[in-house]
Amino acid sequence: MATDILTCNFFELFDVPVAYELDFDQVQQRYRDLQKIVHPDKFVNASDQDKRLSMQQTSRINEAFNTLRQPVDRAIYLLKLKGVDTVQENSTTMDAAFLMEQIEMREALSEIHSAEDPLAELDRFSAQIKTSMQGLMQNFSECYAQEKLEKAQELIKKMQFMQKAGKEVDELSAKIEDELY
Repeated sequence: MATDILTCNFFELFDVPVAYELDFDQVQQRYRDLQKIVHPDKFVNASDQDKRLSMQQTSRINEAFNTLRQPVDRAIYLLKLKGVDTVQENSTTMDAAFLMEQIEMREALSEIHSAEDPLAELDRFSAQIKTSMQGLMQNFSECYAQEKLEKAQELIKKMQFMQKAGKEVDELSAKIEDELY
């Protein structure tokens, strides 16, 4: 078991199929089961080597769990397993319609303070981002399953962009709430 945790891929570690769509209940249960076995608290009186191994295994389990539960990270990891390095890709070009949509969103966000109800506008943006992200995730899942890896790679770029936009909306919302209250 010790070597398996450190050498197997994240899907094997959590005993789930290598696919974008996952049973998160199964992943969470497996996470808890693995932590019960290797958590450093279980090795307080063990040798230094066993303590180090426990730390390495726990770290690997946490990394795998965090990767699988985050949609963009999971997509990147899936392509990595197929030998596609999404980080290496320097090209940021995407389809023009998507880029224009993002530019318009950024402009609207920059003017949000002047809206009659900025928090309501931010809620609308957040819902729009969530809907867009769900569509991108569904498209990624289909492209990955069909081995359309270049298209899947392009979808990851879009998902990363939407994820960043979502964080910006959340940060702006918190800032405006602080200002209002």
